[in-house]
Amino acid sequence: MASCDKVDNIMVFPDTTHVEVSDQDGNDSIENVNTGPFVWLVAGAASIAGSLFGYDTGIISAVLVYLGTDLNHHTASANEKELITSLCSGGAFIGAIIAGLTADRYGRKVAIYAGCCLFTIGAILQAASYTIAQMAVGRLVVGFGVGSAAMVVPLYIAEIAPTKVRGRMIGLNNMSITGGQVVSYGIGAAFAHVTHGWRYMVGLGAVPAIILACILPFCPESPRQLIYHGKIEEATRVIQRIYKQASPEQVHAKVALIAAATEESKALNENETRWSKVKKLHTNPANFRALVCACGLMVISQMSGFNTLMYYSSTLFALVGFSNPVAVGLVVAGVNFIMTWVNMMTVDPVGRRRVLICTVWGMSAGLLAVAVAFHFIPVNTHTLVLEATTVSAPAIVVLIFIIWFVFFYGASVGNTAWMSTDFFPMEVRAMGTMFLTCSCWGSNIIVSSTFLTMMKSMTPSGAFGFYAAICGIGWVLIYFFYPEVSGLTLEEIGEVFQHGFGVSYARQLRKDRKDIIAERSKSSEMSVPIGH
Repeated sequence: MASCDKVDNIMVFPDTTHVEVSDQDGNDSIENVNTGPFVWLVAGAASIAGSLFGYDTGIISAVLVYLGTDLNHHTASANEKELITSLCSGGAFIGAIIAGLTADRYGRKVAIYAGCCLFTIGAILQAASYTIAQMAVGRLVVGFGVGSAAMVVPLYIAEIAPTKVRGRMIGLNNMSITGGQVVSYGIGAAFAHVTHGWRYMVGLGAVPAIILACILPFCPESPRQLIYHGKIEEATRVIQRIYKQASPEQVHAKVALIAAATEESKALNENETRWSKVKKLHTNPANFRALVCACGLMVISQMSGFNTLMYYSSTLFALVGFSNPVAVGLVVAGVNFIMTWVNMMTVDPVGRRRVLICTVWGMSAGLLAVAVAFHFIPVNTHTLVLEATTVSAPAIVVLIFIIWFVFFYGASVGNTAWMSTDFFPMEVRAMGTMFLTCSCWGSNIIVSSTFLTMMKSMTPSGAFGFYAAICGIGWVLIYFFYPEVSGLTLEEIGEVFQHGFGVSYARQLRKDRKDIIAERSKSSEMSVPIGH
């Protein structure tokens, strides 16, 4: 590609299995340019898919409480509720795989369009359900859309976002997820006493999907994808809009930087099958370490038990005696939304690793307190019916420490786990993100399909004690194996995993980057003539 030859000193890593390009020589100075509103608007529009994800996973909590005998003319059993709930996660698992296999060939936007269609069809199927089977099919179709959106949107945002705000932009998608959950609880409470109100709850999920489909034509494709498919001029225009204040030279250098990586990626991946990419993800030591680190954090976030609150919070709060469980669940979802915003605002300046280490321990402590409190609540473990008529002090303790747990969860893994899509080098990024998303939904299937059963077989105290142990073990693993990549470019992050899990190396790389920026600033100040 001729455009690559016009930029001097582009340094390609000597390891030929890695195709990203370093920017330590200063050719990527565009990353120091202030970000304009365009990229934030695009990220915000794409994040509507996240709100759909949050809405459809959150609304089931209220639906399970108010289904009544509308399906098959009988009250749904615990197994039928687990089936309806877990099928969304199962569909998401499959949807993530399909999106991962097609995202490189057809682009990121096509997968988002497909997600919009699936959300809409699934919402209509659920709203029109009169049998468990039809409701299950509707949940499965919505799950396809959830998985597609969960896989593609973080990947899309990571590829359009400037380095210094990448964490916050991916966090914007996660805020949309938690925002969708808050809205779902609000709508659940609003239609709680309406005849067949649950049909309105699930049917309204189609509205944001239609809005997103109308907005998407105004959003650009990822510049990295455009360059990969030879659309250099279009990619240049996109980068100019993202970095509004950048000079033509800086834009050209950025395009050349991506193009150099893309050309080598094509050379390495020429005639490669999807299976060979999967193999490369697992056999290349650096890629595999990135995969373990990204998927490990995602599994911790899902197996922590948080999604039991999203799926079963209304059931859970009804169990401990609250008369308006959906409204109580709204408080929990609201706390998660607020703390996701806190994470989004702190993760770039403070750092992902530091945020995780300072918060994950609190998740374990909160769940441990919930487990202890449940020991003093009289629950029939065969029927999961409260054997009391009032809200007891232990029930209040359960609510307080669930909010405590959500406080720490929202500030840490709930948001940060989805940022790991930038761990993967370009040639395996879509596949890596697919595995990341599948690890989310695979563990989600386990949690959603076993929670009520665990409550019966292990008692509520045993179930929450199990989740507390997972959070505690997760905190230890994060401390030893999770590197700090905030502030590093996509091209630099892959270098981190060339050095083991790179905890120490990433720390030094970030320090060197700060020193380089400080030296540039000092040089710029010295070069300004006196009197200007």
